[in-house]
Amino acid sequence: MHQHTRELPLDLNEEKLVQRIRRDLADSNDEEFELELEDRNLDEMADSTLDTESEAYRNSRKLYFRELFQLQGELVKLQDWVVKTGQKIVILFEGRDAAGKGGTIKRITQRLNPRVCRVAALPAPNAREQTQWYFQRYVAHLPGAGEIVLFDRSWYNRAGVERVMGFCSDAQYEEFFRSVPEFEKMLLRSGITLIKYWFSISDEEQQLRFLGRIHDPLKQWKLSPMDMESRRRWEEYTKAKEVMFERTHIPESPWWVVQADDKKKARLNCIHHLLSQLPYQEFEQPTIMLPPRERNDDYVRLPVPDEILVPQVY
Repeated sequence: MHQHTRELPLDLNEEKLVQRIRRDLADSNDEEFELELEDRNLDEMADSTLDTESEAYRNSRKLYFRELFQLQGELVKLQDWVVKTGQKIVILFEGRDAAGKGGTIKRITQRLNPRVCRVAALPAPNAREQTQWYFQRYVAHLPGAGEIVLFDRSWYNRAGVERVMGFCSDAQYEEFFRSVPEFEKMLLRSGITLIKYWFSISDEEQQLRFLGRIHDPLKQWKLSPMDMESRRRWEEYTKAKEVMFERTHIPESPWWVVQADDKKKARLNCIHHLLSQLPYQEFEQPTIMLPPRERNDDYVRLPVPDEILVPQVY
């Protein structure tokens, strides 16, 4: 069998190739625009086409995307630094239901390697986990060297929902507050960097976001009976949050509060602050060269059977 290599022949001229690359880049950016649509209800979308949007809104939208893409570029540099230096990063996202934690997490992870930066969003503990040391199921998700873990809610469930909804006893609640400062100091001593964010929204803003979810078929899945009950118990959650801050805002592991009534500003401010908390540096990337593909004269690519092809509906 005669084997040789040669450059891949191009059927496209240079201009068409550049256009193709630009289209691919635009397709990548469309993912962000799709996420943007999640934040706008159908009526607003219908009334806010590109022709009818105010110039101020268009400019603010352009600014948002420009700043977001720039910050996401810095997050990629942060990721490289974490991998190359073996950092272990844990970031907690807490806050009321509909405060925007999930949307911010999406924007942080959107352009990062999921093998480096992953999300831990634990369900309610099962019967076995309820008998374990309280922190045990969270420990299993802590990072190794070169990893970032974002906790979409965390061990602070005990200080919030479990306390308000009566899912823990007074003794368990008090033990949590005795244990959590020591637990977090242990994490820090082990080499983990811990950053804690609380997303703060007003009573009126949560009301509006819940109504938006109720009337949007694409968002109704986000609502649960627990969400409805949390809305009713707004003041109890406020008191629980205040106690949590008072007893767990320690010098070694402080809380950071993100003002989140404006979703876009909250995302940008949180990411900007996160980057400021870590002494990352940019590493020079090696030049990447696409190798020529090996070609064999006796190679024939077999056709794909029609019966297994996905119908081209679009």
